[in-house]
Amino acid sequence: MPCYNAAAHLPTSVGSVLAQTFSGWELITIDDGSSDSTLAWLKSQTDARIRTFSQANQGVSAARNAGLAMAHGRYVAFLDADDTWTPDFLATMLAALETVPAAVLAYCGWQNLGLPGGRGEPFIPPDYENADKAETLFAGCRWPIHAALVKRDAILATNGFDPELKNAEDYALWLKIASTAPIVRVPEVLAFYHFHGGTQASNDHARAALQHWQAQRQYLQAHPAFSDALGAVRLRELTTGELLQRGYDCYWQRKLPAARRIFRAVMKQGYGTLTDWKYMLPAWLPESWHRWLIGRRDRERHLPDGPL
Repeated sequence: MPCYNAAAHLPTSVGSVLAQTFSGWELITIDDGSSDSTLAWLKSQTDARIRTFSQANQGVSAARNAGLAMAHGRYVAFLDADDTWTPDFLATMLAALETVPAAVLAYCGWQNLGLPGGRGEPFIPPDYENADKAETLFAGCRWPIHAALVKRDAILATNGFDPELKNAEDYALWLKIASTAPIVRVPEVLAFYHFHGGTQASNDHARAALQHWQAQRQYLQAHPAFSDALGAVRLRELTTGELLQRGYDCYWQRKLPAARRIFRAVMKQGYGTLTDWKYMLPAWLPESWHRWLIGRRDRERHLPDGPL
């Protein structure tokens, strides 16, 4: 559990570990240079299964790698300091993973909590063990960091998390692990992602999109045979095409700074139709001009029919 200024959330997240029906766990908490009472709270815990370490702020990937180096267990799970599990998470995931001896990872359903407007339906990821497994995983591993249980040796064989990635670091890791051996789906919601008013990696939409794209390109460089098998057209659809779609998602939600960053990256790749470029080109203008153009377009769409 990497912890950075997480004192307000630790009673709930650590509490969900203490509540596990499977008791043979150790919780390695890494205080990543917090300036609040995170470290003091962690050190105040009396359960001997909770081990606490601290380091200068290096980011979530470095914190997880530090925890991995200290782990004793054969299996590893990751829980961010503001998320939670159901009490049967570890027991259910362990049982599922041990039913397939060759499997390296089990993943489960999850749910977003705290989203405005009543959003946050429970989600069960698809079964990736099919004929198109490699391509489907490359398109996106649809489970979050805390909805998986992994064999520790499989993680260490990939050198762990990439410290350069602040987003998509879990996607990059899952892609390397899950593409080499069987994985197991647990079709139950056992993990919860909590949205709150504090700083969360998911809030930087442009960085999330661009680093997902970066992780894809790194994987392709390391696996040229997979790149050749996809073919140039499909490859562009799954990489730059996906990046463009994320740009549109930001654009239609009027998260314009993020959309502009993503659109500019897509245009530098020479990707998109004429219609796409009509939406993307204003990203090179000053943001105030871009907003004015969008406002004008919106007003024209809502003009009544016939003379005013």
